[in-house]
Amino acid sequence: MPGSVLRLSALLEAGAVPHAAWRHLAESGDAAAQRIADRTDRGAAVAEAIGGEAVAPVRRRWGRRAAAERDRAAAWRDIAAAWEIAATVGAPLAESLRGMSRALRDAQETLDDVRVAMAEPTHTARLMSVLPFVGVIIALALGFDMIGVLTTPGAGLACLVAGLAMIAGGRLWTSGLIRAARPTPGTPGLHAELTAIALGGGVSLDRARALVAGATGAGARASSAHSEASADAGSATHGGASADDEVERVLDLSRRAGIPAIDLLRATAEQQRSTARTDGRVRAARLGTRLLLPLGACTLPAFLCLGVVPMLLAVLQTTSLPDL
Repeated sequence: MPGSVLRLSALLEAGAVPHAAWRHLAESGDAAAQRIADRTDRGAAVAEAIGGEAVAPVRRRWGRRAAAERDRAAAWRDIAAAWEIAATVGAPLAESLRGMSRALRDAQETLDDVRVAMAEPTHTARLMSVLPFVGVIIALALGFDMIGVLTTPGAGLACLVAGLAMIAGGRLWTSGLIRAARPTPGTPGLHAELTAIALGGGVSLDRARALVAGATGAGARASSAHSEASADAGSATHGGASADDEVERVLDLSRRAGIPAIDLLRATAEQQRSTARTDGRVRAARLGTRLLLPLGACTLPAFLCLGVVPMLLAVLQTTSLPDL
């Protein structure tokens, strides 16, 4: 996506009108650009056509594919907000899209860094979750009647129910920890980037605030409509009140120092993206330690309930104890 946005900015800078630029990009084989161009052919505004990409692709709720779809939808939502603001204030679209391309590239690199850091602990946790079943298979291979023991009312059936319950609980716990370690969908530093675009069109500060609030607010409503606001509420603005406060501090510094706010805002956006990358790496590093909790509290006890205890019960059932 960053590459597509960068090529689009080059087309616009070369003099292509927006609709023609999207059509040229579509003819180069870009499927998303094809859908956007088709929407504009049907009479939709360009920003609305771009925003359609933030809704249509999102179909899943869970898993890695669902997370990837949310990330992609959030990126298109951010592009739609930047386009809408730039078109409203008359800011140069090519320059605005070039800045968004850099922001999207940084956000993608952050996601890639976090996914690489999370890969080892995540796969280890999933591998350990099958440990209880491995214990059952080993006991069966040794000749113990594990199925009979586990399905017999009494201690065996209690072990089966307890083991399965702990496996399910451990999987849910692990999935929750992994979801919490993933970065929030959206572009870090978006609020500062959009404010810089708005001010680049020459509007007043109050007007810039209103435009940014309107564009990001519409994105948040679209996000809640297609994902029920389940994954990371407020992800469209990526930062909420803290991002607003940071932008306000930058604007106040600009007024007091008597220097243009645009460069300060873009520097702030870059700093926020760098901070997001560091935070993502820290969360991924902590994940390896936190995944030990469901391992010790759920997976290992489930192994005992499904593998060790039933095997001992089977031994007792087949062994004659001496009379005392």
